[in-house]
Order: sequence, then C-alpha cells, then structure tokens
Amino acid sequence: MTYGGSRRPDLAARLRRSQRALKGRLERPETALALLRAVHDTLDPETIGGLVVELADEWFKASACGVFAADLDGQVVVLSSRGMGPALTPVATGVARWVMGHGRELATADLRKDPRATGAAGAVLGWPLRCRAQTVAALVVAERQASSQPPHITPAVGQSLGVVLEGPAQALDNALRLRRSEALSVTDDLTQLYNSRYLNQVLRREAKRASRSGRPLSLLFLDLDGFKGINDNHGHQAGSTALVEAAAVIRRCARETDVVARFGGDEFALILPDTGSEGAAAVGDRVRERLAAHPFLAGSGLSLRLTASVGVATLPDVAASAEELVRAADMAMYQVKDSGKNGVRIAQAD
Repeated sequence: MTYGGSRRPDLAARLRRSQRALKGRLERPETALALLRAVHDTLDPETIGGLVVELADEWFKASACGVFAADLDGQVVVLSSRGMGPALTPVATGVARWVMGHGRELATADLRKDPRATGAAGAVLGWPLRCRAQTVAALVVAERQASSQPPHITPAVGQSLGVVLEGPAQALDNALRLRRSEALSVTDDLTQLYNSRYLNQVLRREAKRASRSGRPLSLLFLDLDGFKGINDNHGHQAGSTALVEAAAVIRRCARETDVVARFGGDEFALILPDTGSEGAAAVGDRVRERLAAHPFLAGSGLSLRLTASVGVATLPDVAASAEELVRAADMAMYQVKDSGKNGVRIAQAD
C-alpha cells in the first residue's frame, strides 16, 4: 500500500502525527455525549461493541480493530470487529485476554517478538475499557505492518480516551451482567445445560411454529439406567460428577439447532426441530450408544458404565401440543424401562 506516493506510515508513526488532532476530537463534549446516548439506547453487547469499533476505526485508521469481552463461560470473545478476519481474530483475542487480565494497555511494535501475546500480526495496541474500577472489555487495534517502535498514546490523550470510553464500558458492563443473569435463570447449575423451565418455554414456542409450518418437531426423554447405584455405592459427589459427564456426552450428540436440557434428577431432554420420528430415533440411538461406551468417573480411578432408556415423541404424529408431546415422550421412556432398559422407543398414536 502506498501513501502519497510512498509506503504508508506505520501505526506508531501515524499515532505520533495524529496525537493533537485525536486529543481535540476526544475532548469535544459532543463526542462523548453522542457515544453515551448511542450505547445507552441498547442492551445488546454486540451493538455496543460495534459503536466503539466504528469510532475507533475513525480515530486510529488501522487495518483492523475490535472490541472483546468475556462470554458466559469466561472465555474472551469478539463482540464486534472490522478487518480482523480469521487470521487476525485469534491474535487480537490473545491481546485482549492479556489486557483484560492485567487491566492496562498493551502496545507492541511487532507482536511476533512480544512474549505477552503471540501471533503473526505486526503492530498492536490493546486498550482496556474500564468502569467501576474494573476492566470489562478491551479495544484492540492491529496493523499487519510492524512499526519501527511501539504505538504510543500520550498520557493526555490516554486520559481523554479513558473518559470517552468510560460510558460505553459502563453500558457494556450492564449489558453483559444482564445477559449472564438471563443465562443463569435458564441454566442448570450442575450440568450447565438448559433447565426444565427453559425447556418448557422453547417447547411451547417450537410446537406453535411446527404447527404453523407443518414441519415435524421431536422430543427425546432420556433416563440414565442404574444411576442410583452410583449414588448408593460411591456417594452423591460421584453422582454429581457422573451427571456432568453424561451432560457433556449428550450435548456432543446434538446439533446447534437442538435444545439440550436437564429435566430433573438423572433425566435429560432434547428438542429436535424439523426432525421426524425416524431421525429422532437415530439421535436417541446415538446418545444411548455413546453413553454406554463412556467410562464414567475415570478421573477418579473408576470406570463405571451407564446405559440409557430413551423415549421419542413427534408432533404431529402423536401429539398436537407441547404438553401432549411431553406426556408421550415420557410414557415411551418408561415403556423402555419396563421392558428391560437400554433402548429407544418411539411413541405411538394410540
């Protein structure tokens, strides 16, 4: 890329030249006010991150920039970005992780030579978004071209940048807290699957959608055979660990569009949109086989085996509502229990 007939100045050089202009823009009251109004009009973290990225793109004019925060599992993920692409995103994520962990900026002329983070990018500037004395997110500016020296923001500009970004940081903190709170209200504490409350909400919604569209909707009810023996012989802590392992096995058998929930105790349920009875039975068989092959509590020196009884019910084949679907799947599961366990049964219309 050329710049006025020559190679474009690197990130550090551009920042040196633009410090005074950037400080002037940041200190205009309308800059912070407009951004504050925009971010407080939404409770969506990705939208807030996008507003910050849009301004950062104007401020720094780098090849790529993005806003990163921790997701529900504590992993650092990108909320919004420009120019990152699949190559730069992992690099910028590592920078954001360092910035959020240390609560201060990271500036490097060439990330390949910086031990704080790794990657193939050139010059990088990571800036913490802080509010309530905490770092809630990170703004990362990346340039594929290495700089002659680390990109530098003067203390005066840094102070102004911190003031302008404090409002978005607070809005982002509120939005992320709300999202985590909502997630906790629908998540089973032990297995981190959805809970029965959320399962019922989704099932009612999907049943209405399936009735309107004419597409099938299947529900799997699954009960672990012999689970009581783990509690009786090895204690409730071992039982809890086994449930967590079972949840992980079941989740890996599902598609992204499926909803996997712990219904209660050692019972699990899967909502399978756009899936007929034969396809649902195939999923049930896959779950049952993988559970049977899993060595439970291997980390504790044991290698216990569990099987599963699975009931399958499909709308509209055997039900016309979410409530009827639940009853049919539950009845089919108990029919498997009564006939020897470790199997899959499709609910019949009669």
